[in-house]
Amino acid sequence: MDVGPEITQRPEQPYAGISAWVTMAAVGSVADRLPEIFGWLGARGVAPAGPPFLRYHVIDMERQLLVEAGVPVALPVDDDGDIRGNTLPAGRFAVMTHTGAPPTLVAATAALLEWAAERGLRWDVSPTDAGEKWGGRLEFYLTNPADQPDTNQWQTELAFRLAD
Repeated sequence: MDVGPEITQRPEQPYAGISAWVTMAAVGSVADRLPEIFGWLGARGVAPAGPPFLRYHVIDMERQLLVEAGVPVALPVDDDGDIRGNTLPAGRFAVMTHTGAPPTLVAATAALLEWAAERGLRWDVSPTDAGEKWGGRLEFYLTNPADQPDTNQWQTELAFRLAD
């Protein structure tokens, strides 16, 4: 069952993350690094302050995407090797919570994009030579696979930042 879409105001949120340029087929390789981030935080005694996420920075569906796997934290963290401290932007977001296996996120994303287009909403996105650069295109993974082995029951929050 999907919840939303709706428009909500989100505050800034510090996080620790790992980014990589990948093709669409290899986005999972970035998500696969989330345990590395959790381990890095645990070794420093830093507790997650929210669910893990993927952040899409630059999207060129024909070539590559700049994608970041991240974990929210209460206070900013310093860069260390591949793991970087950063901040998710504040602002108005179009948000939708989707229940279903990861491959169904493509249809859920399309539904969110259509909903926004019907309302004349504009995304915080700008064209670059590398593709579309997004101010905030996020997938928050609300379900822990260890707690829910049925992928059809996984919940993901899509949050796309709207233009000011």
